[in-house]
Amino acid sequence: MKKRFLIAEIGINHNGNIRIAKELIKKSKLAGFDAVKFQKRNPDICVPDNKKNQLRETPWGLMTYLKYKKKIEFGENEFNIINKLCKKIGIQWFASPWDIESQIFLEKFKLNYNKIPSAMLTNQALLERVAKNKKMTFISTGMSNYKIIDEAIKIFKKNKCKFILMHSVSTYPCPEEKLNLSMICNLQKRYNCSVGYSGHEVTVSPSLMAAVMGAVAIERHVTLNRTMWGTDHAASLEFNGMKQLVDLIRKFEICYGDGIKKITQEEKNKLSDQKYW
Repeated sequence: MKKRFLIAEIGINHNGNIRIAKELIKKSKLAGFDAVKFQKRNPDICVPDNKKNQLRETPWGLMTYLKYKKKIEFGENEFNIINKLCKKIGIQWFASPWDIESQIFLEKFKLNYNKIPSAMLTNQALLERVAKNKKMTFISTGMSNYKIIDEAIKIFKKNKCKFILMHSVSTYPCPEEKLNLSMICNLQKRYNCSVGYSGHEVTVSPSLMAAVMGAVAIERHVTLNRTMWGTDHAASLEFNGMKQLVDLIRKFEICYGDGIKKITQEEKNKLSDQKYW
């Protein structure tokens, strides 16, 4: 069985603190994930005009939504630290860009992967820029229908850029009855491509189920503490959940076998002990 690619989505769960980001990277490596993923955006571009001046209570006091988004955004210095640490401890990293300027910024690091977040699936200019980069791209499909996915795939096929669709339901956290894991098989059949799973549930088992159903990549948000302030922490896994998820999926891969019926040497020995005719 092909090994599942396991992604620890740190996203913005660092809350703008590089110390938290570094700790999450180390815990992701310790848990056994293959990669960590962040988000990169220019808030001046990405925050809609009608939200920029909305007031928000934050750990740093009352501030506008735009100021808050800038407060938690990492820049070149922080990503240089992330890049250095990931190379040192041996874990891959990449990030989902929310605007073309951010994608250009990420390209400087010569990363192995790109990611299209669900919210950007209709941003065709951004999709074109990412596809032209020709790096394997994970494409999340939350908040979309088949027509939207069709148009996105056309762009990646036109640019001869490899991709993996990621089934996702963009609710944080997502109730288990709304996970709709059967979409993994539906996407495989409709697009004849590899499909992964980006989950936002609070438990571990649905992600294992996704792997059993054929998801080639599993992405889960991770956090130091699910009670921390921030939008994604409640839908994230703490270290114990991270380790449990990785261990279960790796055990499944071992148990799956090759599907070839054969008599093992141990069975032959057992048979010789029991056969009396």
